[in-house]
Amino acid sequence: MSAAGQENAPPFVTAGATNPTPQAVRRRWRPQPNAGWITRVVFVLVLLFLSFLFLYPFEWLFSAAFKTRQDVLDNSFLPHHWSWNFTGPNLPQPAKQYLFNVFPVAHWMWNSLWISFLGAALVTISSAMVAFAFAYFRFPLRGVLFAILLGTMMLPGEVTMIPVYLLWNHVGNWTQANLHYRIGTGTQWPLFLPNMFGSAFYIFLQRQFFLGIPRDYFEAARIDGDGYWSMFWRIALPLAKPALIVTFIFEVQAKWFDLITPLIYLRDISTFTVPLGLKLLVDKFNLAGGSIPQYQLIVAGTLLLVLPMVLLFAVFQRYFIQGISTQGRKG
Repeated sequence: MSAAGQENAPPFVTAGATNPTPQAVRRRWRPQPNAGWITRVVFVLVLLFLSFLFLYPFEWLFSAAFKTRQDVLDNSFLPHHWSWNFTGPNLPQPAKQYLFNVFPVAHWMWNSLWISFLGAALVTISSAMVAFAFAYFRFPLRGVLFAILLGTMMLPGEVTMIPVYLLWNHVGNWTQANLHYRIGTGTQWPLFLPNMFGSAFYIFLQRQFFLGIPRDYFEAARIDGDGYWSMFWRIALPLAKPALIVTFIFEVQAKWFDLITPLIYLRDISTFTVPLGLKLLVDKFNLAGGSIPQYQLIVAGTLLLVLPMVLLFAVFQRYFIQGISTQGRKG
């Protein structure tokens, strides 16, 4: 072996040695503090350009929501003539129409609000219970049952859509005949009640977080006389707050933008949620709707649909990023 080969050869490891063999570490490139000013300027310009591409659709939506009917489809950065399209005098067409006059939009927003938050709270708690059981308890076929649970994530919603609808239809007929109160199709119950049984994705996410909690905490609590329910509420849930908040935000967003479920189960316009109401708005006031097109109402309704989720993320972004980064390090 040549001298150069001997210099590049890995060091010998003797028996009982404690020093591990050096491993090559690949580091992701990032601009260094001592990088040239040209590199830093180019990096900042690229970030600004990508940020503009991402934020421009939101800016266009916000601007179009305050434009007149004649200017709503132009690409101007700001409205040439500002127009308040949400509330105003209730006059028939061809007079200017206002969003809250043509449909019960405020009632739709209230329906979406309580359904989204109630459904998110139910699925967060129920998924946390199942995830804690899979993370803490040791029981026969635990791995098999967890594998089956994860396998349900591979099933698209279209596979179970018809059977679930038939099930809710039978439940609705039975409750109406025996309880004189319908819980099924045509009501809002199917939009949030299934969340009581958890979600495979959320169970997997929270189980990974619970596995990161030292088991010594639970053993010490058992010695002090705590039961399983007390350990779940007093130890597991407080330590898993980032994962719970991530689950809550994900489900609120999913319920808030859900169109297919309300489209299947809801019949009465007073029970509509915002996405289903927005579809009704588009069907009536687009060019093929049979009336004078009112695209400013459509973009104003879209702004009301998007804005609450932006505010929700702005409030909980610290917990959201913390939960995602923690799961990423574990993955």
